[in-house]
Formats: sequence, structure tokens, C-alpha cells
Amino acid sequence: MNVLVINCGSSSIKFAVVTPDGAQHPVLFSGVAERLGEAGARLILTAPGSAAAAPLALPGADHWAACAALFAALRQYRAEVSIAAVGHRVVHGGTAFAQPVMIDDGVVAAIRGLIPLAPLHNPLNLLGIEICREVFPDLPQVAVFDTAFHQTLPPHAYRYAVPSAWYRDWGIRRYGFHGTAHRYLAERAQAWCGRPLNLITLHLGNGASACAIRQGVCVDTSMGYTPLEGLIMGSRSGDLDPAVVLLAARRLGIERAEQALLQDSGMRGLCGSSDLRDILQRAEEGEEAAALAVVAYCQRVRKYLGAFYAVLGTVDAVVFSGGVGENAAAVRWRVCEGLEELGIRLDAAANASPKGEVAPLHSAASRVQVLRIRANEELAIARSTALLVAALAPP
Repeated sequence: MNVLVINCGSSSIKFAVVTPDGAQHPVLFSGVAERLGEAGARLILTAPGSAAAAPLALPGADHWAACAALFAALRQYRAEVSIAAVGHRVVHGGTAFAQPVMIDDGVVAAIRGLIPLAPLHNPLNLLGIEICREVFPDLPQVAVFDTAFHQTLPPHAYRYAVPSAWYRDWGIRRYGFHGTAHRYLAERAQAWCGRPLNLITLHLGNGASACAIRQGVCVDTSMGYTPLEGLIMGSRSGDLDPAVVLLAARRLGIERAEQALLQDSGMRGLCGSSDLRDILQRAEEGEEAAALAVVAYCQRVRKYLGAFYAVLGTVDAVVFSGGVGENAAAVRWRVCEGLEELGIRLDAAANASPKGEVAPLHSAASRVQVLRIRANEELAIARSTALLVAALAPP
């Protein structure tokens, strides 16, 4: 079964045609439209075994324009490979969706109803769903939810210390996000090590989150009621004194304050950019604001790493993933530097040039393994989609 996977994020759209049970090369064709909304927006297409195509410039393209370019490329490719189902990443499933579900009008309405919990993401996830239902009306389509992996959080981890009526009547609680990625990292790390593990997974990109995983089960995570809580992100503030939110709401109004926290904060708020590649370059060139942003970003990750170490008690491995976690050696080094008393020691050469899908970065003296694992949310979504479609197929 070949599955088309659509992953609409806050600044990118990833897609892939995946054979979930393909042992060696499960991804047949893939692409990413990145830096959306910026002058450097572009579409990159990859077909294993073929020469890499030059990126297609999409200056200033939004998600609609990127989808049009993406599906034009896919239509050309479909002449060679049939697609049996479509799997969609959906950020927020609330408590209604703890497992992947077949998409129908009722599911679409439910996802739309959860937009207030993920205002940057659920509308974009719905965009991908709506376009695919129009372009591929005869294919089964499945929603795979980022929040599902975190349904194992214990009450003391997901409840906030607010009036009980807020939880009972409004559903105010920690939901957690990036669950598909964290589940994949946990499964991949355990398979690589050959035993159950206590893990701290760090999924670092334009959106970023940390997760404490005990023997494959999520017990705590950094994102909360929405994807705004936790680590400093590309344009999101992460942890913030609630009084700051109240002040901003009084002075700017609710809508403008919300926009500022979601789109104008984080790294962008600190130094004017949300792209860590550019920020690291500017920091190396001596720009003070960029250097401060890098230090603050890494310090927040270190803070959560230490907190989750305490939650787990013992840690077998720390896993870096995501666009930043996989590619920014300087960030990994800053996060781990000085944590020798926790048993974490990086090997400078391995960190500077990791090799393979799973790359060990720790030194021989490190009690805790440090791994860089390439995120493959598309494969995880394709597997979930194929399993559900097969389970619901007529005998």
C-alpha cells in the first residue's frame, strides 16, 4: 500500500509517498515547501535514485500557493505510482481523538472546533485535508493526531493548578504536541539500543518540544494546553509569566496580544528572525541580538532537560531531532555542555559530523547515550494510516 502523507506545519508543508512496509527505501517520493511567507520560500522535491531537482523558488508563497505547486508535482509523479490512501498530520485532537481516525465531515467539523487550541496549526492541517478530499475524492483519508501519544500523561502532569471548573467545563489541561515525532523517536531509539529505555526526546525546529518517556510511555512534556507553552520557538514565546499575557491583552487587545505571542515572539521577538540557520550565522558574525537569542534558546532546552531528568530519575538516552536538533551541532553542544555531573558527555567530532539515521554523539565516558535521530513523521503517519485502512477494509 502506497500512502500519501501530508504534513502542514507553521512555516512548511512536507509531503511524501510512502510504502509503510518498505524495509529499505519506504519513501518513494517526497517534497517540502519551506520558509513559507518569506522571500526565500521554495519547494524541494526528492525521488530516491534520481538526481536531485533544483529547488523551485516560491518567493513570498503562502500555504495555498505552496499546495498548488506541490500537487502539480505530485500529479506528474502519480502516472508511475498508485496511491491507496492519504494520511494527514493533525496537531490537536483534544480528548476526543486518542487514535488515528478515518476522515469524514464529522471529523472535519471536530478538528475545526479545536482550532482555538491550536490556532496556528489546525487551520493549516484542515487546509491539507480539504484540498486532498477534493483532489483525491475516492481515496480513504486518515487523521493522525499529535496529541495522541501524550494521552498517557498522569493527572499530576496534565492538570494545571487552576480552578477545577476550568478543567471540568473548559477542558483546560496539558495536551502536549509533536506526539507523532516523539513516538517515532522512542520506538527508533529502543530498536537501536535493543531494550526499553528512559528517554528525554528533544524535537527542535521552528516549533520545539521536549518529552520525558519512561519505557515507551510519555510521562511529561513541555507543550501544554496549546503549542505555545514550553521551549522558545521560532515565533512562539514558550513559557511566560501569565501576568505578561494579561498586561499585553489590556494594552493591545486580545487578538493583537495573541498574534504577538504566536507570531512575533520567540526567536523572532529576540532578534527579528525565526530561522535558526540565519540566526546562528549572525551570531557567529558577532551580532549581539542573535547571540542572545541562541543562548536563550539553548538555556531553555537545558532547563527542560534537567527537569525531565528529575521526573524520570534515571535516563538512558537523550535524543535530538527536528530541523534544529538534527542539523545544528552548535545548539547540541551548548545544550549538553557542562552536564557531565548528569552523566552527559558529547564527543566533539561525532557531534560535529553525525552519520546515519541514528547517530551516537556521546563520548566513551558518558553514562547517558546522546543520539541524533532523523525525524520521520511521514513514515510514522503512513504506518498508522495503512493499519487503520487495512483494519476497516471489508474481509
